[in-house]
Amino acid sequence: IVGIAPWNAPVILATRSIALPLACGNTVILKSSELCPATHALIGKVLTDAGLGDGVVNVISNAPEDAGEVVEQLIAHPAVKRINFTGSTKVGRIIASTAGKYLKPALLELGGKAPVIVYDDADLEQAVAAVAFGAYFNQGQICMSTERVLVQDTIADAFIEKLAAKIKTIKTGTPEDANNTLGYLESAHSAERIKAMVEDAVAKGAVLPVPLETEGALMKPVLVVGVTPEMRLYAEESFGPVTTVKTFTTDEEAIAIANDSDYGLASAVFSQNINRALKTAKQIESGICHVNGPTVHDEAQMPFGGVKQSGYGRFGGKASISEFTDLRWVTIQTEPRQYPL
Repeated sequence: IVGIAPWNAPVILATRSIALPLACGNTVILKSSELCPATHALIGKVLTDAGLGDGVVNVISNAPEDAGEVVEQLIAHPAVKRINFTGSTKVGRIIASTAGKYLKPALLELGGKAPVIVYDDADLEQAVAAVAFGAYFNQGQICMSTERVLVQDTIADAFIEKLAAKIKTIKTGTPEDANNTLGYLESAHSAERIKAMVEDAVAKGAVLPVPLETEGALMKPVLVVGVTPEMRLYAEESFGPVTTVKTFTTDEEAIAIANDSDYGLASAVFSQNINRALKTAKQIESGICHVNGPTVHDEAQMPFGGVKQSGYGRFGGKASISEFTDLRWVTIQTEPRQYPL
């Protein structure tokens, strides 16, 4: 099994890409990210030192310009039976196409644009806390990050005020300072890319309750209010410490806006009426939906994965057995048979 791991959660996601196949009895190849090859190599070393033996866990690194050729050769090799990939939808399409070319099954966990619906009967304090965590944890560099907040219009002002106040308490800076809860983005280039998306929204009428502040690869949490379909932030995944707020009037409108996305990984609904929340959850087009909880949430025994442009297949629990084994049918004939020929 080939596991292709990303950089944004280098230990967790690389381990996930090979631990589940190993548990199913496979040998594995971890294709490391070009941005954190040393971390991924260490995972392979630790597992080998722990006693798995030579050749059970293999780690391959490559220069960025060689990635396409390396991945093609890995997928094409007859010893490779399946592939799993966690990363961008753009690269996921390439891997899906290559896997299809060689008739190899692929598990793809791709991008996201997770919505949170906050109804008028929600616990606002809990909703604000969950949105802040879901949007800004790990600088928003998580596939499940809360990128869209849909708030019922009757409580929108109160929600925005509380979320803006929460944002002002979040400290951003170097990890050496224990008081900082947000650190560096992947690069200064990422900060510039995200900043351009925010500025595009502001130029088209959006409002920032908290000032936009960046310094190199550091970016303070951003809240964008009043997004519209004309803005890049409405549809594009920012993959940074940014979330947007859009209001709605009816439950049906909220669901329609939540589903107005190419992505479908994680989502959440906040309401003290559980029946109302579950009714909504059933209609949201996502692989995962949490009621009164953050979009950033995972448990090893649960089936984790998305729909639409967020990929297909599931990591976790029993779902992994079907992803990393072949279901076979073996029979034993115990009595002589009569044949028509």
